[in-house]
Amino acid sequence: MAETTNNETEGKRSLNFIEQEIEKDLAQGKNGSKVQTRFPPEPNGYLHIGHAKAFCLDFGVAEEYGGVCNLRFDDTNPAKEDTEYVESIMEDIKWLGYRWANVYYASDYFQQLWDFAVRLIKEGKAYVDEQTSEQIAEQKGTPTRPGTESPFRNRPDEESLELFHKMNSGEIPEGAMVLRAKIDMANPNMHFRDPVIYRIIHHPHHRTGSKWKVYPMYDFAHGQSDYFEGVTHSLCTLEFTVHRPLYDYFIDELKEGKDLDDNRPRQIEFNRLNLTYTVMSKRKLLALVKEGLVAGWDDPRMPTLCGLRRRGYTPEAIKNFIAMIGYTKFEALNDISMLEAACREDLNKHATRVSAVLNPVRLVIDNYPEGQVELLEAIDNPEDENSPTHTIEFSRNLWIEREDFMENAPKKYFRMTPGQEVRLKNAYIVRCTHCDKDDDGNITAVHCTYDPETRSGMPESARKVKGTLHWVSCDHAVKAEVRLYDRLFNVENPGEEKDRDFRELLNPGSLTVLTECYVERYLLQFKPLDHLQFQRIGYFTPDKDSTADHLVFNRTVSLKDTWSKMNK
Repeated sequence: MAETTNNETEGKRSLNFIEQEIEKDLAQGKNGSKVQTRFPPEPNGYLHIGHAKAFCLDFGVAEEYGGVCNLRFDDTNPAKEDTEYVESIMEDIKWLGYRWANVYYASDYFQQLWDFAVRLIKEGKAYVDEQTSEQIAEQKGTPTRPGTESPFRNRPDEESLELFHKMNSGEIPEGAMVLRAKIDMANPNMHFRDPVIYRIIHHPHHRTGSKWKVYPMYDFAHGQSDYFEGVTHSLCTLEFTVHRPLYDYFIDELKEGKDLDDNRPRQIEFNRLNLTYTVMSKRKLLALVKEGLVAGWDDPRMPTLCGLRRRGYTPEAIKNFIAMIGYTKFEALNDISMLEAACREDLNKHATRVSAVLNPVRLVIDNYPEGQVELLEAIDNPEDENSPTHTIEFSRNLWIEREDFMENAPKKYFRMTPGQEVRLKNAYIVRCTHCDKDDDGNITAVHCTYDPETRSGMPESARKVKGTLHWVSCDHAVKAEVRLYDRLFNVENPGEEKDRDFRELLNPGSLTVLTECYVERYLLQFKPLDHLQFQRIGYFTPDKDSTADHLVFNRTVSLKDTWSKMNK
């Protein structure tokens, strides 16, 4: 399921550290020897590939150990959440091939969390604080200096309870008051220094409407929601390691000190997925969308799952990449070229091979009969021994790539140049003779002659030539728009560039649109999310903007990693 952390022994596959911990718990009979996980996204944006790493683990271990994984939306901040995001999250999870057992929402537990907060107030373990967020932050102290108590810390419980009700009735404006847990202002773990557990938000909730005016903070809602649902293993990223003691504290308080050692949620942390030339911050991704710096959440340059899907990435490629990098307890920056390599490997197995010319120049076969058209057979995928074939028209006038001709070529140039032979793929061997130019010296056409005995499959076709070129027929090809995508940022780790606005780091060459391209007529039948290999160029997919009258293709990934060579 993931890269492992210990060696294989006695024929059993090696387990990663999370699987090792789960197996220990199962062996000890904890939680009734069951495994239940959850994937808890906040519906305030679209999922990106970092989230995929998390839910591949959540769903993967549940499946591996015969358990259950639920989907739970952490909808505790209505000002930033929307049903649009709920629907997109569900679509992305299903696209990667996972199915949840149940769908829950943190809002399902708002009443239970409210009742718990009321009990903490009555027991003198929570109080309403009227200070500003800046004052509260200042009183928290530092890791080496204890905090100082709020002047409201010892207000009467009855007063705090009355104010808490007013906070929820709408009588108190946003930001005027919060509810804080009364724990320990000198605790070395700063999360224990009277954390805020409720704040006021006067914004309708996408599920509960205006019923609530106070909403629980993540640290107060998350562990309790896990407990209410029967989660056994709460898997989250490393930044929550310091939150784990507070997670356990609130669950202990919820159960009023009862022994939970053998039946309680257990939080285990793993490293996040960080990619070169990419940002994973929802705030920054939202800014890119809102400011029109990308064409929406599904812009193929975005690391969102809907963006990767639109670009032509497959679920298998993404899951294989996640398995390659594995789960550890140490943060790392993963090279995006690994993701691209995983995509190439998967697409190579099933992408349909077709011909497309992106930067065309006319090739005239002077000795080919005027008006003659041959239908040549082309195999859809040579990696598949049962692959079907399709026909491609061959005629006197063809389009070839402008880069495939050089009038004055160096010695080791094996493409088209005067006096040299090349093979036209699936067709004939041709010998270049000359080229035509306009008054400015621009090449307008290349001329050649063909050997009719060298058609692919004929005995003479075995004659060796060093170059093979792709082509399409001028009279039969379909014009298309092709979008070439590259890294969104021009620095390896934009998240570490603290002195510069991330917008300044955007790669101006991340999108190139070519409008004078030609493709086989065969491509008219393909639809978005179909996978194609434009021979000698790269992997592509039809875009959602594509129509029968205006074909549009997105490059998923090039055939080879050219970025590394360019940037050495």
